[in-house]
Amino acid sequence: MQATTGRVTRRRVRTRANLLDAAFTVFAAKGFGHVSIEEICEAAGYSRGAFYSNFSSLDELFFALYQQRAELIAGQVAGALAQDGPGLDVPAAVDRVTEVLLLDRDWLLVKTDFLVHAARDPDVARTLLEHRARLRGAIADRLARARGHTALPAVLGDTDGAAHAVVAAYDGVTTQLLLDRDVEHARAWLKQLLTALLTDGSGTPDHAKH
Repeated sequence: MQATTGRVTRRRVRTRANLLDAAFTVFAAKGFGHVSIEEICEAAGYSRGAFYSNFSSLDELFFALYQQRAELIAGQVAGALAQDGPGLDVPAAVDRVTEVLLLDRDWLLVKTDFLVHAARDPDVARTLLEHRARLRGAIADRLARARGHTALPAVLGDTDGAAHAVVAAYDGVTTQLLLDRDVEHARAWLKQLLTALLTDGSGTPDHAKH
């Protein structure tokens, strides 16, 4: 019985993963608001029953996709920042973050489509805001653990303010990336913005100058 249950569980995990992969491809190609459940099922090779055994709606499926990417980005940021130990070498950390950070144009297209959808639906918007808050929280937590070792510019206020600024910079750079498709320029511009935000703009943390 346990072996059978294990096989069913693995099969369901695989089905869910395949549906998410197919949905990502179809969303990127056609736009979130122009895709039906049937199209995703056809792309994945599954029935509507398989879809509804994993997701109650397209919104729920999207949030599963969003969670995957949000966890990946948070992990990339946390991994890059954690290499400095209790202190935080801001310029070096910015270099590492911008080198590894996910800048996937197809994902940005999907996320932007869904952002427009969420802007018209307060319930969807609330959930999307919760996901974004968790990402900011992960960044703020790492900055907070570095306080006393690394000074942030006073204009940002506390670590929450700094985390908001970091996410806003990412949003701005990725919007430009959607239009010009230049990933390398996006990485370079993000590096410049984050360095300016988290230091005095010279690339040297404030505490190192005193």
